[in-house]
Amino acid sequence: MASLRLKGVHAVVTGGGSGIGAAIASALAAEGVRLTLVGRTSQTLEKTAVELRAELACEVHTETADVADRQAVDAAFASARAEHGPIGILINNAGIASSGPFADISTETWRQTMAINLDALFHCSQAALPDLLAAPAGRIVTVASTAGVRGYAYIAPYVASKHGAIGLTRALAIEYARTPLTVNAICPGFTDTGIVETAVAKIQTATGRSAEQAAAELTRFNPQKRLIEPVEVADAATWLCLPASRSITGQTILVAGGEVM
Repeated sequence: MASLRLKGVHAVVTGGGSGIGAAIASALAAEGVRLTLVGRTSQTLEKTAVELRAELACEVHTETADVADRQAVDAAFASARAEHGPIGILINNAGIASSGPFADISTETWRQTMAINLDALFHCSQAALPDLLAAPAGRIVTVASTAGVRGYAYIAPYVASKHGAIGLTRALAIEYARTPLTVNAICPGFTDTGIVETAVAKIQTATGRSAEQAAAELTRFNPQKRLIEPVEVADAATWLCLPASRSITGQTILVAGGEVM
């Protein structure tokens, strides 16, 4: 049985309707949190909320918002507070990825990637900050990527945005080190989510390889030669949110099967 170590804490999860975000939401719900799932697609959010309520009998609220839009974030967080009270945990998970040669990247693609993968961290962290500082054990956990600590070809905007996410994590951790707030990042390797499915399909189209061969192009980075499972990332995120993890701050936790940086 779950120990409910986070019972009653209000956790906001961006990009919480699917993939890693949904896995983190489930893991936190099993520890007793009250959830707010934030994302751009209401149907996806509601589907996940229904499943969580049925499986874990938890309190789940959803907010449809573009986390790259500060006014939308402020409105969504205000509504979340009205539903579940002050925010004690913020999971910055929403993100996008695009691929292509650097020379072909448009300004629009660059700005969109930065807006969702980096600007949104600023918006959400700042919007939740008063609550987090007032909480007994406030937590910010950002889902970054191994792309935040190393380079990969053909995904320059993604790599740059995730390096920025790591930098912001470290800056906030130092700035608020004398408070109960901790700020950390998790860096998954290639994970079995919709983003990787899209990447595999793109490799297939570009190279004529089979799905298995295309997936191998991504898993070759992982010494374990497999995709990371979303639940593995969720377990790491949950650990960082526990009161007992109060000395863990400013860290980048790699969930990547031993991938060398």
